[in-house]
Amino acid sequence: MKAEIVAVGTELLLGDIVNGNAAWLGRELADIGVDVEFSTAVGDNIARITDVLRFACERADVVVVTGGLGPTQDDLTREALAALAGVRLIRDATLEAALLARYAAAGRTDFPPNNLRMADRPESAIALPNAAGTAPGLRMPVGSHGVVVYALPGVPVEMREIFGDSIRGELAERAGPGQTLLSRRLRTIGIWESEVSNALAAIDAELAIVGNPTLAYLASQGQTMVRITAKAASHDAAAELIAGVETRVRAALGDVIYGADDVTLESVVHDLLGTASATVATAESLTGGLLGAALSSTPGASSTYRGGAVLYATEVKTTIAGVDPVLLEQRGAVDAEVAAAMADGVRVRFGATFGLATTGVAGPTEQDGVPVGTVFVALVGPEGLPGVIRRLKVTGDRARVRTVTVGTALDVLRRELAGLPQA
Repeated sequence: MKAEIVAVGTELLLGDIVNGNAAWLGRELADIGVDVEFSTAVGDNIARITDVLRFACERADVVVVTGGLGPTQDDLTREALAALAGVRLIRDATLEAALLARYAAAGRTDFPPNNLRMADRPESAIALPNAAGTAPGLRMPVGSHGVVVYALPGVPVEMREIFGDSIRGELAERAGPGQTLLSRRLRTIGIWESEVSNALAAIDAELAIVGNPTLAYLASQGQTMVRITAKAASHDAAAELIAGVETRVRAALGDVIYGADDVTLESVVHDLLGTASATVATAESLTGGLLGAALSSTPGASSTYRGGAVLYATEVKTTIAGVDPVLLEQRGAVDAEVAAAMADGVRVRFGATFGLATTGVAGPTEQDGVPVGTVFVALVGPEGLPGVIRRLKVTGDRARVRTVTVGTALDVLRRELAGLPQA
């Protein structure tokens, strides 16, 4: 069964909002064996929305629309659906009563009349309940070939709620047996996408001939994901196809793979720290707290992450982390030995097993003659200095330099804890 996703909203075209709904729906539809062949974004214009939906219905069995179901004048998906089907837009008394009751239950008396637009629907559509919000979804057949359009709110939590409650099961049943599409995502750190592709070229060439499973690559902020996708008659059969390829991919890439699927680098680090009964503290200049935020994002992180210090001003590196002021004066803040001293200082100050530090130049201009993108990551363990020092030259804007530095710092700690060679 072929599907198409249509995201409605001028804000998507202007880049004000990233189209995360399409990514989520793509994964959900693939999981139940529905092939997404096109994904489109269209602005808030009835004629253009109608045209996009008409084209989608000509080439897909199912069209899933997100956005444009709210109460404002630029929410035009209902009107476009009515135009597509050639039917009237009607006010649904049941939906109207539900909207009024929802406001009353919340103790609100300021019901905006514009909200009643959410009680309108194309005459040939049925409403899908929205337990997470006010705008209902819609289900509408189009034409005589069994095409169905599902319209969902653009608010992610509402979109997911309606899809899970009213759509997923129906589409899984329509897709029928023999349509399981399964993916396995292997996550790497510290290796270019081109290097990953090069290492897997022979495997990729073989799979291209067979056509199933397939390999794909996605690079982002210093990490590259390898996705293995298989289609088979059952989940177990697809998993078996993937397993054989995964074994070969792991053998080819080795220890740059840190996890699979939804595993994060920071969760891997915390697991390794827990196994070793060890803790870590952080000292950050360049990353300004991003490393600490990453380490504290994992549930239960307080058992392995002692805390951190943002040492942005040069003199604070001395007063908080105990870095020798003479060293700072001689070498400057962006230096390997300074990074190591920062790491050792917070290790001692926070009573942690390891100290992890970052310093460098994120840009947009150089600092004390040091070029933008120059970074030092230092890790100091129980044995004290000199520890492990990694020097980087990161390209890209300020945000990318900082993000790549955080990933590198976590990988340095991962490698130390796992007994792997430092890259």
